[in-house]
Amino acid sequence: MADAPPVPRPAGMTARSLLPPAALYGFVLLLVLVFALSYAAGSAAGPVAPGMHGTSGPGGGGGGDDPSGTDGGMEDMPGMRHGSGE
Repeated sequence: MADAPPVPRPAGMTARSLLPPAALYGFVLLLVLVFALSYAAGSAAGPVAPGMHGTSGPGGGGGGDDPSGTDGGMEDMPGMRHGSGE
């Protein structure tokens, strides 16, 4: 059986088929705009809790800067047992 000659495509169709759809460009642009606006709003608002610091100390056990030694004041939460089996 003889092979049929390939059907020639217009030059514009091959380049156009390789590009993503226009809606994808719009979606990516919208994402960039939303993230830029949220970053600007967060920068304008400032830190939520300026006095908050990380909980891991030199020993990795949550040393922190709590002078009372209660590791966060959980004693004022009735019913919290901290998994100690009490």
